[in-house]
Amino acid sequence: MGKTLSGYVFCALLAIISVACSQNYGNTTINNIVAGDFRAFVSNPLFPSAVGGGSPALQVMDATRDLLSVSVIGLSSLAANMNSAGMMVVSPKKDRTLVYSPRDNKLGVVSNSGESLSSTINLPGPTESFFFADNNTVFVAVPNAAITGVSAGAVLRIDVASGTTTATLPIPAAHYLAASPNSNQILVFSDNSDSATLITPSLIDVSTGSSIVPCSSTQTAVCTITVAFDRPVGAVFNTSGTTAYVMNCGPQCGGAGVGPCLTFSLCTAVAVFDMTQNPPVVVNSVPVPAATIGLLKGNSLYVAGTPKLAVDNDCSGAMPATAATTCGRLSVINTATLSAASVTIPDGYHDRMQMSFNNQLFVGSRNCTNINQTLIPNGGKEIRGANILDRPCREMTMTASTAELLEPIIDGEYYRNVKRVTFRVGPRVRIPKVVAPKAA
Repeated sequence: MGKTLSGYVFCALLAIISVACSQNYGNTTINNIVAGDFRAFVSNPLFPSAVGGGSPALQVMDATRDLLSVSVIGLSSLAANMNSAGMMVVSPKKDRTLVYSPRDNKLGVVSNSGESLSSTINLPGPTESFFFADNNTVFVAVPNAAITGVSAGAVLRIDVASGTTTATLPIPAAHYLAASPNSNQILVFSDNSDSATLITPSLIDVSTGSSIVPCSSTQTAVCTITVAFDRPVGAVFNTSGTTAYVMNCGPQCGGAGVGPCLTFSLCTAVAVFDMTQNPPVVVNSVPVPAATIGLLKGNSLYVAGTPKLAVDNDCSGAMPATAATTCGRLSVINTATLSAASVTIPDGYHDRMQMSFNNQLFVGSRNCTNINQTLIPNGGKEIRGANILDRPCREMTMTASTAELLEPIIDGEYYRNVKRVTFRVGPRVRIPKVVAPKAA
C-alpha cells in the first residue's frame, strides 16, 4: 500500500475519538487551551461533579498536542437539557456540533465557537445514524419511529436552526445512512433486510409519497434498489460519489453468505455499486470474511467484522496474543485490483472506524469479549471489555476485591496490605523554564 499502517482496536467506542474499552494506556494531562488551538470534543455521559456524581458534558481537547483542557461544555442549562452524551457529528462549516443523548433521544446543538449548548431537538425514537447534508440540514434514521398506516421506521429531514422536522420519509426499520460526498444521494439500510433504499434529497418536496416504489429510470425521492443484497448494514462512497462499496453483513447478521474465500470457510461480500447508473447497479463484488463497517483511503478500503463460524473467528493469528477465543477480522481491499487480505482483530459488532493523520487506524466494536486477567500473579496481563472505563477523572478509588490486598507504590514508597486507596488530582504547579547561558 506504500504507507505504514498501525492498527488499534477498541471495544465500546464512547465518542467521536475517545474510547471506553481499549488496550492502550497513557498519562492524562490537563492543559489550558488558548484561542486558535485545534480542538476536539469528547462526549462524556458522566462528567464528575465537584459535589459528587456526574452529568453529561463535552470535554475539550487540544487536538494538536493531544492534551485535555480544563474547558468543559455542560449539556444541562436553562436553555436546553440532555440526560446523556454519545455520538457526535460536526457541521460542514465546523461551527456547530450535534451530540446525541441516548437516554432521552435528543440531539443537542452545540456552538463550537461559544463552547455551549444552544438548543435540543427531540427525536421520535433512538438512532445510530445521522449526518449533516448541508450546514443547516440533518438527516436522521429512526428504526422504530411510529408512522400511521405503515410499519415503524423513518428517515427524518431536520432544520437545525429551527429544530423542526421538515420531512418524514417512511422507510420500515431504517437504521443506517450512507451519503455521497455532496449528499445528493443517500443509501438507507434497514434491519433484517436484503435490500436497500435510495433517497434523492432534491426530490423530497416534489415527489414524496407514503409508498416506496422500485428504483427505475424515472427518479423519485425514495425508491427501493432491486438488488439482492445479503443483510447490508452500511456503505462507503469514493470521493467523486460515482461508486459506493456496500457492506453486506451476511452470516454475522443472519444472512446466507457467499461461501469460502481466502482461508475462510464462510464469507460475505462487499458489493461494488455504480451510482452513475439510473437506477444504480452492482458491477462487482469482493468476498471478505466479515463486513459491518468500512473506511476508504486512497485505493485502500478497510473493512471490519466478525466471522460467524468458530473455524473462521479463532484468535490464533492475533498480534499480540490474546486470551480471547473469538476474534474479528480486518480486511484491506485494493479498490484498483479488487484483491483482499485479512488480519485478526478483537471481536464484537464493529461499528466505528477512523484513521488519524499519521495513518493509525482505529476500529471500534460493541459486545466484544470481556477479558480480565489482572488477578493472575506477576501482572502485565490483558484486560479489555465493555465494562472497562478508560477516560480522564479527578478521583479514582481502588479496592481489593479478594483476600489478596493491594501493594501500591506511591511517590516511590512501597505500601503493603492496603484494602482501599483513593487517588485525587492535586493542585497544578507551574514550573518556570530555565535556560542555561550559552558558552562563550
